[in-house]
Amino acid sequence: MKASSERSKEDGAATLFISVSNQIRAYSSLPPNFQEKGFYSHLIQGILQVQLVERGHLTSFLSVKPPVVNVNGGLHGGAIAAIAELMSIACARTVVAEDKELFLGELSLSYLSSAPAEAEVVVDASVVRSGRNVTVIAVEFKMKKTSKLIYIGRATLYNMPIAKL
Repeated sequence: MKASSERSKEDGAATLFISVSNQIRAYSSLPPNFQEKGFYSHLIQGILQVQLVERGHLTSFLSVKPPVVNVNGGLHGGAIAAIAELMSIACARTVVAEDKELFLGELSLSYLSSAPAEAEVVVDASVVRSGRNVTVIAVEFKMKKTSKLIYIGRATLYNMPIAKL
């Protein structure tokens, strides 16, 4: 399939490439359901099930479904980063006061192996350090069947108190 790099006359959006069933498809603009507010959240939360929430610790199960699979049949790196960010913020919220805004300052990921399509993955997030201004979270992705570590991440979140004017 030949990809087009034309711009849409309606909204000026550049062509978007989406991997679905190991095929590259090109769109001149985003399909309407992709333009809904919160679509990104629905996509990630649709494959993630929270199992345990404790102070400083969060565990979820991840089902590797076709919308988040790359052309090689494994979990897409962008989905891994999005899940690591979501889990980090949720874990930090278990120790940081609600009146403080969280800002993601750094997210580092190590891709050690790949999670194949239809696999079950356990995602563990835990607080490494939490202080007055900074919270550091470690996120581990392990295969549910074998407990093999496949991805590991570390997020640095800055705690910003809301100004009282």
